[in-house]
Amino acid sequence: MIKLNLQYIAFSLLMLFVACKEIERFSPAADDTTPPGKVELRRYTPLYGGARFFYNIPKDEDLISIDAVYTNPNGKSFTFSASYFVDSLDVYGLPNTDEYTIKLYAVDRTGNRSEALDVKVQSLEPAFTRVASSIQVKPGFSSFFLDWENELKQDVNVYVDFTFNQNGTPRSLTSVFSSNLATDRRFINDLVLPSTEKVSVKVRVEDSYGNTTATIDKGNISLLEDTKIPKKDWVLPKAADSIGRIPMAFGDGLEGRSRYVIDDIIDRGDNLNFMHTHGRGRTGKTADGNMPWNFIIDLGAYYELSRIITVQRHSGGLANISRGQYYRSENVGRFKMYIWDDAKQDWEPVSEHFIPVPFGISELEFVKKGEAGDMAYMYPDNPKYTKKTRWFRYEAVKGFTSDYTLDDANCLSEITLYGRKSN
Repeated sequence: MIKLNLQYIAFSLLMLFVACKEIERFSPAADDTTPPGKVELRRYTPLYGGARFFYNIPKDEDLISIDAVYTNPNGKSFTFSASYFVDSLDVYGLPNTDEYTIKLYAVDRTGNRSEALDVKVQSLEPAFTRVASSIQVKPGFSSFFLDWENELKQDVNVYVDFTFNQNGTPRSLTSVFSSNLATDRRFINDLVLPSTEKVSVKVRVEDSYGNTTATIDKGNISLLEDTKIPKKDWVLPKAADSIGRIPMAFGDGLEGRSRYVIDDIIDRGDNLNFMHTHGRGRTGKTADGNMPWNFIIDLGAYYELSRIITVQRHSGGLANISRGQYYRSENVGRFKMYIWDDAKQDWEPVSEHFIPVPFGISELEFVKKGEAGDMAYMYPDNPKYTKKTRWFRYEAVKGFTSDYTLDDANCLSEITLYGRKSN
């Protein structure tokens, strides 16, 4: 027992000594003006818009870090640091694949820098130019959108400069989108222009190090035209009545009513204008469960459909400054759309959509987005009209919660459809 205690005491003293040495390493010495030894480079590996340096650190006891300094063509310097514990350091911000000089320094606890080690490097193509080369611009209905890829998931800003004539007056606008998603799609909406009016689109991409591509001309595009389909002639089947073997949803649970979904009044605060399945949306029978439930509309005439705007239940207080239930449980996060094919006497799938949950916005911005509704094209990758149909079917598949996996979506406030009347 005594031997064991002595071993424990010896180990504790050793740990105390090591800890004291580390504290001593990090404690500044005001009178220390001696820089550490020079970094010894072993090799470097090109990265996308940067380089990874592997090196041997000098043996100075007060060494604290290895710094790399890069000065871009505009004269702005960036410093990247790595602890003395590791033997590699990444540098980013190189604007192209030309040769650039990176300075490596050893730094001690007082801030003394060693003599610089100049390393000439060439990087792989940086993320921001890769994003720029991937951008595609496509026309939509009273809008256009941009698709791009960013497989490195680095932070970029995409600038969209677009010009057009509106009622004979030239207009020039710029939209900026920040993103670090592997793939992204962004819309320029609410451009009510005839298809004869061209929109000129140019783009440029910027990274977080101040590098920007040259302006890229994406040409002139013609937007597609559609109009809101009037709801005065719409008719809803009764709950559980089947159209093509698909039952109409039960939506009259609690305060909800199915008819509220097509009355052009959205749920705001406590006006209670929404449908509610009460957890039994498929048919109204508890045994049949809730989701997926189908909301079926007889449009009253034949239309070719272009897009849909859905509005969620809000129930966020009378002042309408609270997020309430927007993009949360009880609302539909994932849905599918169908049209009725007269020739086949069956439902024809159109598309499936996930409503994205906004990130990093205020309560009031949630309210504004929720009240505006969520727009989806019938054919999102290639906007066009459906073939003519008299019947439309909205299938609520999942709610928002648990990453769109739960059957907890009971509510929907409004459906608005756009398109054109079929001859």
